[in-house]
Amino acid sequence: MLVTRPEPGASETASRLAALGFTPVLAPVMTIAPRALGDAGRPQAVLVTSGNAIPALPAALQAVPLLAVGDATAERARRAGFAIVHSAGRDAEALAILTLSLLNPAAGPLLLASGEGHGMALAATLRRHGFTVRRRIAYAALPAEALPAAAVAALASGAVRAAVFFSPLSARRFVTILQRDMSADVVRGIEALAISRPTEAALRPLPWRRVRVASHPTQDEMLTLLQ
Repeated sequence: MLVTRPEPGASETASRLAALGFTPVLAPVMTIAPRALGDAGRPQAVLVTSGNAIPALPAALQAVPLLAVGDATAERARRAGFAIVHSAGRDAEALAILTLSLLNPAAGPLLLASGEGHGMALAATLRRHGFTVRRRIAYAALPAEALPAAAVAALASGAVRAAVFFSPLSARRFVTILQRDMSADVVRGIEALAISRPTEAALRPLPWRRVRVASHPTQDEMLTLLQ
């Protein structure tokens, strides 16, 4: 089973796959690079679109309510010391709905911590509903130059039976690397598991055996496809 997500999530996914009886092969196609968050004042709440943003949040914000995009991000925030954490349980659209149901625009600004190139649509939605949103870049996802040697060997030998993809960005990078460095035919016997429809679309240039999409954009739903 090829795991294309970057650390720190890759090892956690690999452990879960191993517990299900699969042999995970790490093949991260992106690297997460933290960014200095910058001053965001004292917001009424913190919004987080990925667990990768949590390390950038200062300890001074841990008493502020935090709204997370999903359960895994919410749990990571709790482990980091945040006391009041709510999970949208799904995606950015669900996070917007949760924000509108819990918070009042008149109560103060929101801090939206997201990855470089992400969070703009969420911020725009909340601003249309009267919120002041201070969007800050907490990390950047940098493309890997190549697949690890173990992943290349597994693909070349035909040992890989499935591959998991957690974002359109990582799917596009995998396609680029494979088309440049290997024959696309190596994926003909592989089933690709995509976390979302946009991720599935990014995988289409390759001749997969088939591509399956999680019913909701969470790791739990992706792993359900394996059962």
